Amino acid sequence: MSVLDSKIPEGSIEQKWTKYKSTCALVNPANKRNIEIIIVGSGLAGAAAASSLAELGYKVKVFCFQDSARRAHSIAAQGGINAAKNYQNDGDSIYRLFYDTIKGGDYRAREGNVYRLAEVSGNIIDQCVAQGVPFAREYGGLLSNRSFGGTQVQRTFYAAGQTGQQLLLGAYSALMRQVGMGSVQMFSRHEMLDVVNIDGKCRGIIARDLISGKLERHFGHAVLLCSGGYGNVFYLSTNAMGSNVTAAWKANKRGAFFGNPCYTQIHPTCIPVSGDHQSKLTLMSESLRNDGRIWVPKQKRRYT
Repeated sequence: MSVLDSKIPEGSIEQKWTKYKSTCALVNPANKRNIEIIIVGSGLAGAAAASSLAELGYKVKVFCFQDSARRAHSIAAQGGINAAKNYQNDGDSIYRLFYDTIKGGDYRAREGNVYRLAEVSGNIIDQCVAQGVPFAREYGGLLSNRSFGGTQVQRTFYAAGQTGQQLLLGAYSALMRQVGMGSVQMFSRHEMLDVVNIDGKCRGIIARDLISGKLERHFGHAVLLCSGGYGNVFYLSTNAMGSNVTAAWKANKRGAFFGNPCYTQIHPTCIPVSGDHQSKLTLMSESLRNDGRIWVPKQKRRYT
């Protein structure tokens, strides 16, 4: 039976990642230019990873299914980003963000990784601001916060109702800066068909040029799959049609583990109307999406 190794460092939860960073082997700056990294996907995760790795000196190849990195489905994220900056001075901390996130995940998330996310949350906001993301601000110029997602304190940084779009534009601009400098090679309209394993490690991908249909092979010392969500693996979904689990499935065929497939985000409008036990908002949204009419279950009347 296979055992899933999450690669979380040993030690106390407050120190494990700090100790790991100070003891892990480093890459000499002169050698970074000889290391090639393949990134599949150019949304928030892919574009941010590609621009950051290229800034560090690595050679990066980015493969984008769409005609441009700006077409990524990351624009659908609207609410905001939680970070433990304690701007409201209401007692927020890394531990409180960690606890709220664990609790929000029904205590099923990996605690070591969630704590690391809480640790770097402030740096993520700083990086986004440096990339030009126009977060909402108070009158005096400080970044604004709002309460979002049932957290104990106000810690959500946002950009009106289009946080995902503004974040994507910031990551896209950083990515294209590296493309212009020659540190990143961009492959748009390319679909990953398979991953290549050598001695048990992923060392490249097989891709198809969607314009010419040509099959291509690309080598990389490391491969990052940043291919986004997979909501359309289910019958009903509000995700884009490109969110169709194909990249994760191809990695799974090569031996990668696939856990918690039910952990995918949908909108209530994709839940079919089945009776009065559903919320009125869901029923109204579903009726509007289907036939342009609103059904109010309490009154049992239709309005056009």
